[in-house]
Amino acid sequence: MTNPWLLALLALVAGTCIPTQAGINARLSLWARSPVLAATISFLIGTVVLLSYVLTSRLQLPDWRTVVGQPWWLWSGGALGAFFVATTIYLAPRLGATSMLAWLLAGQMLAALALDHYGLLGYPIQPLSLGRTMGVLLVVTGAFMVRVF
Repeated sequence: MTNPWLLALLALVAGTCIPTQAGINARLSLWARSPVLAATISFLIGTVVLLSYVLTSRLQLPDWRTVVGQPWWLWSGGALGAFFVATTIYLAPRLGATSMLAWLLAGQMLAALALDHYGLLGYPIQPLSLGRTMGVLLVVTGAFMVRVF
């Protein structure tokens, strides 16, 4: 699938999962009595789902002897995901879905500007421009407006 509109639609659909997942996990946190324990349960279930997919689709696994040759930061995605999920579990009942997502999106956009500008993590270099910067500032302004009003 390389049609940019289909990719945008896929991103929109995946985006709906974030507030839904945060709400579900926040409710799970009430039962578990801990955002971190709720995140652990969520990741355990996610791991089972992904492992089932890998096994049933018979994906070819990489050669594990090459692990030491990979950059250290390659393995940090899971830790970042764990922080993100645990944080959304904590924030969802305190900020509400809209405010939480507005601030999360603002943070994502600010980080994306830097990643694009410097071409970090394999992203193609896309230098800062007035339009891109203003667009992100509008997102940050929107986060303020959602929180205040």
